[in-house]
Amino acid sequence: MKKISLILAAIFLVGSFACKKQETKATLNANATAPVLLNMQEGATIVLKKSDSAVVIDFTWTTASFGQTVVTTYMVQMDKQGNDFASAVTLGVVTNGTQISLSTYDFNNKLLAMEPDPTNPDLPPLALEFRVQATISSYYPASNSTTVHQTITPYFVKIVYPLLFVPGDYQGWNPADSSTSIASVGANTKYQGYIWFGHDNTQYKYCQGPSWTTNWGDDGADGTLNPGGANIVAGPKGYYKLDVDLGTLTHKFLRTDWSIVGDASGGWDADKDMVYDSIAKEWTLTLPLTAAGMKFRANHAWDLNYGDNNANGTLQEGGANIMVPAAGNYKVILNLSGAIYRYKLQAQ
Repeated sequence: MKKISLILAAIFLVGSFACKKQETKATLNANATAPVLLNMQEGATIVLKKSDSAVVIDFTWTTASFGQTVVTTYMVQMDKQGNDFASAVTLGVVTNGTQISLSTYDFNNKLLAMEPDPTNPDLPPLALEFRVQATISSYYPASNSTTVHQTITPYFVKIVYPLLFVPGDYQGWNPADSSTSIASVGANTKYQGYIWFGHDNTQYKYCQGPSWTTNWGDDGADGTLNPGGANIVAGPKGYYKLDVDLGTLTHKFLRTDWSIVGDASGGWDADKDMVYDSIAKEWTLTLPLTAAGMKFRANHAWDLNYGDNNANGTLQEGGANIMVPAAGNYKVILNLSGAIYRYKLQAQ
């Protein structure tokens, strides 16, 4: 069985931590050390294979020393290089242990979530950094290992994002209709998506489909979700952005109209309004563009806008300007109907 092991390099810790409940202090030994990753080669380049999907990957490290016997929690973290673990993906957590294990399939799925476009079969390699973090108390700083850098290419599989279904009077109150659902791209408690409500004051709820067994409404129309609660009521008919966090049981909705702005289309405040096709589930507009930058924004304001950080046809909220390759007449297509938001510039 193939295995990948991890160890984290040593750093020194000195100081003390307070236990407020006991009002006592513990002094840490001057020779306290951080955990160390085992057998994880700095700078290695790795290509994962689908044929190895069942192979277990072991992340292993040495124990941290705090100069005394304490309960220690270890967390293996991964992030893109240069991000300083600001958006760290947790690979596993263990108490008083020196190893976490996950299948290559599960590890690969975590990598896919970090790809600019995980639906593209031609996946680029990811420049990553790894560390193990040891903690003993919320009153004492975490002990982080030396960062290990590697470049890993995941294999392509179609991601099935977790869905939250949105049954309502606009679609026959069908809790099993996946075409009227929103997705959790991060596979966490946060869901987002866009749905066309074809009449005023649409009523809807959220559920874990395909049944009504677990559903949420909003009893006070205050943005708080209640299990089995009252129907949520939207406003005028239109294209709504829905945001839900099941971790905090909160939600919000926003009616949106979309336009193109930028130097490419006449200026950063000269909105060129797009038209929505409820059958194709796309916003479109044909117009002349110059070889310059543009973005999409909602409701003629900058509160909600999309750009393209990776110049690959996928959109990120607040992302970089989209660069038009050459002056000409273009049909611009904006598609916010899937888990990954996309656009196209089609020369006419």
